[in-house]
Amino acid sequence: MNHSKVHGIFLAMAMMIGSIFIAPAAAQQGPLGSQLAGAWDLVSIEVTAKDGTRRPGFGGPNAQGILILDPSGRYAQVTGNPVRPKLSTRVRKDVPAAELGEAARSFGARYGAWSVNEADKTLVLTSELGMLEPKPAAHTLSVRVTGSELELVESRGGSKTRFVFRRAR
Repeated sequence: MNHSKVHGIFLAMAMMIGSIFIAPAAAQQGPLGSQLAGAWDLVSIEVTAKDGTRRPGFGGPNAQGILILDPSGRYAQVTGNPVRPKLSTRVRKDVPAAELGEAARSFGARYGAWSVNEADKTLVLTSELGMLEPKPAAHTLSVRVTGSELELVESRGGSKTRFVFRRAR
């Protein structure tokens, strides 16, 4: 066998093996999924209660955060209040429990898998680990993408939480 034939066979095998690993992620990413993939900076979170009253969501009126939707189907989300209480030490094991608890009330993080339902225009975030989610939990959010803005709405128990993100630069 000559060198170019061996190279061609090797390349074909690599492409077949690669497609096995890429296909599941690519299959879940239709037009909406490909629009969502990337990093998004948090603009605001607003909760509308059953009675129609509105209030700032987790992290307060000046919440900061990021949502990263990787094309492979994995996600990470971090949200917090930039003016949360300062800790007396930066060594986690030495922070008094009450102090750490107060700081944790205004900071959250989670990660897991994401998928899109193109027909319903919904995003499903399945958390594998989060500060308030010790076991896997699925969150279904309606999606609207307008230019570089992403709006996600989660309805739960009669209230709605509206997240607005802007594509990170």
